[in-house]
This record gives sequence, C-alpha cells and structure tokens, in this order.
Amino acid sequence: MATGTNIRTYYNGQWHDGDPAVIRAADHGAWLGTTVFDGARYVDGIAPDLDRHCARVNASASALMITPTVTSSDMVGIVREGLKLYPRSAAIYIRPMYWALDGGDLGVVPKEGATGFAISLEEIPMPPPGTSTTLCRTRFRRPVLEDAVVNAKAGCLYPNNARMLKEARDKGFGNALVADALGNVAETATANVFAVKDGEVFTPIPNGTFLAGITRARHIANMRREGMQVHETVMTFDDFRAADEVFLSGNLMKVTPVSAFEDTHYQPGPVTEKVRQMYWDWAYSEG
Repeated sequence: MATGTNIRTYYNGQWHDGDPAVIRAADHGAWLGTTVFDGARYVDGIAPDLDRHCARVNASASALMITPTVTSSDMVGIVREGLKLYPRSAAIYIRPMYWALDGGDLGVVPKEGATGFAISLEEIPMPPPGTSTTLCRTRFRRPVLEDAVVNAKAGCLYPNNARMLKEARDKGFGNALVADALGNVAETATANVFAVKDGEVFTPIPNGTFLAGITRARHIANMRREGMQVHETVMTFDDFRAADEVFLSGNLMKVTPVSAFEDTHYQPGPVTEKVRQMYWDWAYSEG
C-alpha cells in the first residue's frame, strides 16, 4: 500500500496514472534487495535541491553496483514534466529509484547495464509548523561500511531502520536516537539530528555509518551564512540530555522539533524555528 495519494509513475519512458507494477519476481532487486531511491519535495511550486537528490540516486546506484541509466539533469527534466500534472498548491514527495534486473557472477553481483528505473510522485502533505516528536534509545545500531552499503540510500538498509522505529513506537516514543558502532550518537531511525546548547548548534560528524543528508547540509550552510556556530563533532547521548533544543532534519519534513528525549524535556526553541525559517527563505528565493 502506498504512503501517499494521487500517485503518478514514470516507467519505460512515459508517465502513468496510479501505481503500476514495475518490478518482476525474477528481477535481481526483488529477490536480492538491490534497490536504491532518493526523495525530494515539491511544495508551492518549488522543488528545493532537486538536482542534488537526482545526482545522489545515481551515486547510490553505483555504490550497489547498479548501472545508472539516466543522467541527473535528464532526471530533473522528467520530474518537472511529471509535476506539471499536479496543481501548484500540491505537496509532492518525489522518489526516483533504480533496481538491478539481472545477476551476473553466480547471480549475486548485479549484471552491468541491466537496470530498472522509475520515478514515483505522491501527494504527502507537509506537517504544520511546530509539529514535534519524541526520542528514546534503541538496542539497534547503525552498521559500518564493512557490514553494509551505508554510502547509499539503499532499500536494504531500511529493515534496520524499521525495527529501530518500531521499538521506539512500542515504548511510546515517536522516533529512536541511534548509536553508531562505537556507541556515539549517529542520527535517528529516519532523520539526521541536531542539538542546541547556549545558542550554538551541534550535530554528529559524518563517520561513514549514516547518510549525511542533503537537507542537513543545506541547514548547516544556511546557519553558517548567518554567522551561527555549527559544530560537526562526536556526540554522546548525554550531550542530548544536556541540550537546550533538539531538532531533526530530513527531506520529508525538513525540520522537526523534538519535545523530549526519554525523561529529558525541551521547550520549543528559537534556534529550531530560525533554522526552519531560514530553510524556507532560501528555498523560495532559489525557487
């Protein structure tokens, strides 16, 4: 079942209404999980950083040994054609994706050049400003490159995210604050994370265990342009307990305030709101 509504799908060179089947049972992606995707947003007629999301799905494909078949610039053009099917007021989640069709060596390594490609557009509303979540710890951790393809936005990584999220929901929290292999904070189950202390902003340094997001990078650039102090550093769970504010960064929601980390509670903070406002100021000026 789809997450959103009013779906359109690009497949085999054309746009289709609805959500047609595109992967076959014998496709390599169906039985060995060689799938990658990316996600961008269209809101009020703008699609911030669409070009970067299209470039990243190609990089993710290469990391899984899937041959990219559409240039990022062509992909941007295809997406923009699809977006013309929606009213300007629609909030759309843009999801380009690749999967391997055939196996080469022993059937395990994807066959070069044998690639499936599709783009899914779904209407998913943006949450009202100020919509917050809560966090707790989880027993599951982020893998390292030696264990999994953490340098890609790969479908095969998401069952681990799902069990993190389910554990948090079973405990009564909205999301999980997740450790890396060394026990330091990496991100949450679904988004990058920032903490604010005494007006300065801190976020876990990318260490190869999580995908440092495009929206995360945009927030950091916006803050530094405004003269704010932003530190990418090793962070512990105690750093988040001592924080004045905590917020999440992800493409789907852009900025999500955190109201509690287990028994530590936070008030809605001015830095979180400023980061949100700076993002949309940038997005509309670029759009």
